[in-house]
Amino acid sequence: VAITLDEAKVDVDGKPVTPAERVKTNDYKLMPGHKYTKDPTVTVKAGSESCYVKMTVTFSKASELDAIFDPKGADMTSIFNGYDSTKWIYKGNTENTAANTRTYEFWYNEIVSGAASADVPLDALFDSITVPGTINNAQLDTIVGMTITVNAYAIQADGFGTADAAWTAYNN
Repeated sequence: VAITLDEAKVDVDGKPVTPAERVKTNDYKLMPGHKYTKDPTVTVKAGSESCYVKMTVTFSKASELDAIFDPKGADMTSIFNGYDSTKWIYKGNTENTAANTRTYEFWYNEIVSGAASADVPLDALFDSITVPGTINNAQLDTIVGMTITVNAYAIQADGFGTADAAWTAYNN
């Protein structure tokens, strides 16, 4: 199984550049109330076996985000626009206090059939993010340098009865 992960190339204000390009990373200048194009997209490459696919989205500065949004643990999925829960199933989040990160996990809703001669692009996990307009400059200063890291994973479907069994085997 071979996959790629990319997103639209944007300027620091989150606006797509012309001509359209796909890249591995972007940098943003975050401002309250602004919407930024971010469309993490997995493509299963031609010749791959049928597979299960998942993505993780990791936010750095988790404790700072919690202080801004929810001391019991901020749900940062609320900033995702265009997330389609019929395509990507939200499996929850985990906090790594030592690394000061929170990681959100999403599974593609079905087995992706392998294609012998063509790549299979999946629906983007979401199409943009919005910094809430309620965040103030002092709060924004606490998350300067924050990163949002998206990773993608795939495992062949053959030999596994369910996605749960496949991802349990993958993690062991």
